[in-house]
Amino acid sequence: MRRFIQFLPVLITALAMAAPALAKTPVILSTDIGNEVDDQWAIAYMMLNPDFNVLGVLSAHAPSIPDPAGYNSYLLLRDEIENHLNMSVHPPLLPGGDLPLQDAHTPRMNNAVQFLIQQSKPYSASNRLTIIGIGAATDIASAILADPSIVNRIRIVSMAFTNRNDANEYNVQNDVAAWQVLLNSQAPLVIGTGDICRRDLAMHYDQARNLLAEDGPIGSWLWGEYNAWYYREVKPLRKNDFSKPWMIWDIITLAYLEGMTTQETASRPELSNDSTLEHRPGNATVTWITGVDSDRLWASFQQEMKAYLSTHSVATRP
Repeated sequence: MRRFIQFLPVLITALAMAAPALAKTPVILSTDIGNEVDDQWAIAYMMLNPDFNVLGVLSAHAPSIPDPAGYNSYLLLRDEIENHLNMSVHPPLLPGGDLPLQDAHTPRMNNAVQFLIQQSKPYSASNRLTIIGIGAATDIASAILADPSIVNRIRIVSMAFTNRNDANEYNVQNDVAAWQVLLNSQAPLVIGTGDICRRDLAMHYDQARNLLAEDGPIGSWLWGEYNAWYYREVKPLRKNDFSKPWMIWDIITLAYLEGMTTQETASRPELSNDSTLEHRPGNATVTWITGVDSDRLWASFQQEMKAYLSTHSVATRP
């Protein structure tokens, strides 16, 4: 006993040092699943990854999703998590807004917005809740407009912008006013741009098949989603040519949270109504992702799927 007491301070110190490494990142995801194939991959990686404490997942609208877009996206979200991942117990799933903001001053209130605000309450500037945006930023912006104090409790990590000087990217164009709100706020902001995704997250046809097709029912389903998307959107008029890749855009946000990216900080740009950007020194800052370690990311993706399937029964579904 005396020897144990002597070593107790050492044990306490070791446990304290290990605690940060064991801490999970609290996150809420807003996704326009149903628009492309990349959302399904990002959702699976986040939900299967024990590094994330997922507090909730919200659907987002997009013009390519049938009306009511937020609700129909929600149905696909439930289908992935409850059926394809076979999670009978899971964090709350909520349908987000069906339309973009009417302006940069008026929120569109719904249950998803209220959920964001309420879930942020226990957090603070020194312990922030991470909001991941991989769709239109309508609900995130509405939460900021409805409760401006939320910027002291959250950080936002998003896939957006074509590059640092071009806002003509899908997630931004689907609600420009919402992005004006985000950029004008004081919430810490991390952005993964389209040019980085094109360079580092381009997934070739054979690469996707080799990564996923033989990795159990989840991998098989994700491969099927990629395959269907590739033949519908990438391959038309390219007979016997599988050389063109497609980007798994949205997973750049999770790569950042997992420490698999490089990044740098710069002055936050201002976004006009016509989507032009103006960089003004002295503004709040934004963190731009500058690179993704894709080899490490895809190895982790495959590892998390295998680990999940080793402890969970998931049936093969069409």
